[in-house]
Amino acid sequence: MSTIIKFFVAPDHDAAAAVVEVGPDGVFESLTFGNFDAEEALIEWESIFTGQTFEDVVAAGVPEVVADPGDDEGPVVLAASRALQDALTGAEEQRLVEVSRLWVAEWSADGEVFDEGIAVWILSGLAGLARAIGQKPEGLYCWMA
Repeated sequence: MSTIIKFFVAPDHDAAAAVVEVGPDGVFESLTFGNFDAEEALIEWESIFTGQTFEDVVAAGVPEVVADPGDDEGPVVLAASRALQDALTGAEEQRLVEVSRLWVAEWSADGEVFDEGIAVWILSGLAGLARAIGQKPEGLYCWMA
């Protein structure tokens, strides 16, 4: 898997969708990661933070697809739910470590290997972005290519 993942903050879905072809760099504050399934991670993180099952989160339409050119090869923009944003905003470091451990354990159960330290780094970065949003109407988005 060779995926570029950029989480970013945008004022609304339209603004987030506008960067689908080029990515958020130079337009929005973003964090760059790679080589994991960010769509699945958004579902897993929400499931862990909220206590919902993976299936319930998927049934709720999370994460929401904001932009998808539809060629199954190109970039896509996803919106993190407000519930996940709020969970990240309120999470203290110990909770982020706990969620990271549970996330890595889920990956391990599927035969995947993911470094726990990197998982904590990812969630800590996302929590920082979410805290920057606070109660503003902006949202947390994910661009993948």
